[in-house]
Amino acid sequence: MTTPTPATERLTVAQAVVKFLGNQYTERDGVRRKFFAGCFGIFGHGNVAGLGQALLQAELETPDLLPYHQGRNEQAMVHIAVGYARQQDRLQAFAVTASVGPGASNMLTGAALATINRLPVLLLPSDIFATRIASPVLQELEQPYGYDVSVNDAFRPLSKFFDRVWRPEQLAAALLGAMRVLTDPAETGAVTIALPEDVQAEAFDFPVELFRERTWRIGRPVPEPEVIAAAAELIRGAKAPVIVAGGGVTYAEANDALRAFVEATGIPSTETQAGKGSLPFDHPLNLGAVGATGNPAANLFSRRADVVIGIGTRYSDFTTASKTIWQNPDVQFVNINVASLDAVKHAGLPVVADARRALEALTTELAGYGTSTDYRTEATTLAVRWDAEVVDSFHSGYGAEHGILAQAEVLGAVDEVMDARDVVVCAAGSLPGDLHGMWRTRDRKGYHVEYGFSCMGYEIPGGIGVRMAAPDRDVFVTVGDGSYLMMPTELVTAVQEGIKIIVVLLQNHGYASIGSLAESLGVQRFGTKYRYRDEKSGRLDGGVLPVDLAANAESLGVTVFRASTLPELQEALAKAKAHPTVSLVHVDTDLEFQSPAGDGWWDVPVAEVSTLESTRQARLTYEQHKADQRPYL
Repeated sequence: MTTPTPATERLTVAQAVVKFLGNQYTERDGVRRKFFAGCFGIFGHGNVAGLGQALLQAELETPDLLPYHQGRNEQAMVHIAVGYARQQDRLQAFAVTASVGPGASNMLTGAALATINRLPVLLLPSDIFATRIASPVLQELEQPYGYDVSVNDAFRPLSKFFDRVWRPEQLAAALLGAMRVLTDPAETGAVTIALPEDVQAEAFDFPVELFRERTWRIGRPVPEPEVIAAAAELIRGAKAPVIVAGGGVTYAEANDALRAFVEATGIPSTETQAGKGSLPFDHPLNLGAVGATGNPAANLFSRRADVVIGIGTRYSDFTTASKTIWQNPDVQFVNINVASLDAVKHAGLPVVADARRALEALTTELAGYGTSTDYRTEATTLAVRWDAEVVDSFHSGYGAEHGILAQAEVLGAVDEVMDARDVVVCAAGSLPGDLHGMWRTRDRKGYHVEYGFSCMGYEIPGGIGVRMAAPDRDVFVTVGDGSYLMMPTELVTAVQEGIKIIVVLLQNHGYASIGSLAESLGVQRFGTKYRYRDEKSGRLDGGVLPVDLAANAESLGVTVFRASTLPELQEALAKAKAHPTVSLVHVDTDLEFQSPAGDGWWDVPVAEVSTLESTRQARLTYEQHKADQRPYL
């Protein structure tokens, strides 16, 4: 008896990639979604006739299969994809394609950012000819130790999955392997499939089974009952427990479960950057930001804590204040995390499970347990006291007194104009510290600060991704001039696509964050101000550069509102919110104004010897803080 031949479809490799991606779905809690929202791409000779042709064909024949979006910078396209995936709780993503050589390597920064933040994005960089018949070709990296090496090999350490498709027969395994990692909450990050430019255009008889709709179920791993019992026993013995809520709380949609756990046990909660919004800012037991940029309330309770319950956090150095924040000599850790890598940190009790399922189980197991009334009252009192200080800072009157606004006043004005479900976006500079400590988050998806990589230039493209994922929310992109100058290119993308974001550009003519850090380290704000080189001193300490970033934004097609005073800023923000498309509010701020802050520390080594008195004094302070560091294993 003759075995029937499986049905096949003759497509190019690029056409097969597009058709496969357009038929992938995810499902969680009974809700099914198309996984890929589309593909961002910039074309060159490496992909224009491959993926470019395939995307064109799909747009003309099946427009909803994998919609194409045009970017201006390859790194920025990855940032847009990351912003989108984060806003969608990692349940949807974008693919990003770039041409061979510099186009591909421009995506490396974006790949690192995605992997560090555990956010899914599929990278499709073009690669050198598989046949090598014309080698060395334009933009090919030649290495004497291996002719199969290309610039794309740099993606290997930055990706959670990497493959190069030398032959069409390899494509199915590569695509299925990519999807396995992209949809795994514990493993997700940047996924790279390198596509040689000749292979992209090569035809092959692919099995039609490859292109049928496939649903990837994103499960909720349940905790082992024995582990929950052990965690509950540890917590029951605690007199001063505290929670560290990380991004995993929100990605698992465990916010309601966290609230129920906090209210049932009376254990106060602190927030990492990614965990901001895990509880509303005004919840009585939300102590707010913890760590290096944390507030005094959260840091005080952390120093005294005897049990720390980490939920969906990877315990970065900003969260741990470089491992100085938990000073109780008997402190122990319970780590709830879907990733075992994070669950075992600090020699804690690992609860490897979905955050929602673990919190529900732990709440049941701890029935009847509660912290003391005095403990809860103190937490609420200190949290309210800090919020009052924040509000005072928002309305300090600094601008009226000094003729230039303080950064905190700008944030206060933005806070007042935003609706509860609007989103604030940021990534680098002094703004993330101020936002972490002071932002009054009201919605679980209302705070979007990329601080795993803290990548300058992320703000505008990241904000575009957020708005694409949440078109019913206004997105306020807060950015300093230093970070703006890194990547304003995607303003053109926002204009082209009609994507409404509101960019709040704080012009302070320098790097406020690193300037302040340099001063604290005895480096006297060296190299952190935008100044002319002085003819007499030979140093960059001359007059302020006449840079007009508002004019720059206008030249890119953006509607700009300028403001100098607080009333002007409030009026500009209101106009921007009412404006139908992308706009930018430009405001000058004081470079050296310091917002109210907590007492957290960040380990940045200071020169051990120096002829500068400022450096010697900074070293003494550094050594005092180093004495507080603990390994926590």
